[in-house]
Amino acid sequence: MPAVPTHVPTHVSAHVARTLAQHVDHVFGVMGNGNAWFLDALERSTTARFTAVRHEAGGVVAADAYFRASGRIAAATVTYGAGFTNTLTALAEAAQARVPLVLLAGDEPTSGPRPWDVDQIALAAAVGARTYTVGRTDAAATTVIAIEHSLTYRVPVVLAIPYDVAALEAGEVPPAPAPALPAPLAPAGPFDAAAIAELARALAGAERPLLLAGRGAWLAGAGEALGELADATGALTATTALGRGVFPQDRFDLGVAGGFGADGAMELVRHADVAVVLGASLNQFTMRFGDLFAPGTRVVQVDVAPTATHRHVGGYVRGDAALVARALVDELRSLGASPSGWRESVDVAAARAYETGPADGLAADGRLDPRAVAHRLAGLLPTDRVVVSDGGHFIGWANMYWPVASPDRMMMVGTAYQSIGLGFPSVPGAAAALPDATVVLTTGDGGGLMALSDLETAVRTARGRGVAVVWNDTVYGAEVHVYGRQGITEEPMRIPETDFAALAAAVGAEGVAVRTLADLDQLATWSATPVAERQFLMLDCRVSPTVVAPYQEEILRVNRRG
Repeated sequence: MPAVPTHVPTHVSAHVARTLAQHVDHVFGVMGNGNAWFLDALERSTTARFTAVRHEAGGVVAADAYFRASGRIAAATVTYGAGFTNTLTALAEAAQARVPLVLLAGDEPTSGPRPWDVDQIALAAAVGARTYTVGRTDAAATTVIAIEHSLTYRVPVVLAIPYDVAALEAGEVPPAPAPALPAPLAPAGPFDAAAIAELARALAGAERPLLLAGRGAWLAGAGEALGELADATGALTATTALGRGVFPQDRFDLGVAGGFGADGAMELVRHADVAVVLGASLNQFTMRFGDLFAPGTRVVQVDVAPTATHRHVGGYVRGDAALVARALVDELRSLGASPSGWRESVDVAAARAYETGPADGLAADGRLDPRAVAHRLAGLLPTDRVVVSDGGHFIGWANMYWPVASPDRMMMVGTAYQSIGLGFPSVPGAAAALPDATVVLTTGDGGGLMALSDLETAVRTARGRGVAVVWNDTVYGAEVHVYGRQGITEEPMRIPETDFAALAAAVGAEGVAVRTLADLDQLATWSATPVAERQFLMLDCRVSPTVVAPYQEEILRVNRRG
């Protein structure tokens, strides 16, 4: 951390910077006219770190990834006008994914808009972010209120500094109270107690109990309690894509539920007689479009949402996942319940195995089969990895083949808003949040080209701890598989083959064009090299566009059925 200098500015922007830095230790962004005074104060008078990105959207994405990887709120900063509008897709993603962050932005003067100004408050509201505008006398308090709102409701907020206010002298920074955050939602009252007691009895009598946990369970710190509940019931476990690794015992875990799940594992899920879902919203992908559970499965959801979030839920307990899980364990003990024995009776490892593709790794068209590449990489990637995923057809490969230690080590920035092109700027956020981990980016050629402005940022910030895997199939895969099959012309869906290895080398990385499985051995060499002697590694995997991910086939089946 930089040392705090003796000269301490006291203008409005300094009030914001110094108050923000009491609660945020990392800021990402692009400097411009509207945030110049803020960044000057941040550098001169705080210990918060600033990382420059090359596109304004990248600052928001990096702050988003920082929270997902660490659980700590971060900030992004941009100028007004075009700088602000460049952030909207990334801001919408954070809002959809319920990720708290602060976007510090310049704004139009209090005297009114200039020709290049837009209604930033309306634009932010349109994508789900509330704006707090600072004034000369309330900048510190408004900053705390913005942070408090973001953390309380798990949403991004915009903290705006009008252009003609930014450098106004405001005196010494006043003390501001710390953000007041709500306590975990505890089940309370006789109805909740009765619901927990009844669910405990159902679990005690279940022959094939299943626990399914999502990101909400991880945010609640429920991992240990979930492990105790699984042991007490003898349940098999499964997770959503964003909850992967939340259960302590991997040997009884079926992996990701839904389209990313192995066929054998999903068949076991359908055998469950009682399924308890904790901290998962049960979106259409997790639920396999309604086919995850068998019609006879009793499904009970535990969540902080006001009501159940899927029509197949037959019982609902509102509360923090950790608190409810512990209450269930206590109730099971009072009942003298014994584990079902189901999880010991099945071969979990065999059930969650995936198809690994042809032995030589090549598809019929002579390009690499992505399943073979993903399987080979699973054995080569460092075990300390944190995986950041762009959006696109390829998202299944990492989720299916690359297990991670905990949910904060698998993040999919872009999927909540169905966006691509947010991959490269996710790297600096994850690298700053987990400085000792290896950051592994998985991205497509379409999304990779869209995010190319922050390739340099990824290489600069992750250095010898960064690996990018580009699924270079020369098409927008989801579009080809969905619309190409319907007879729509594919020419707009095609991408001329791009040499990502060469692009990476141009900004100081080591680039490898991967055309055979043997070419992946360079990753083993890289891993064996001391971190200080390594460069960022780009694996430009020339894969076949003809291999369709299983989750995509599931979507296609639903579309045909509908």
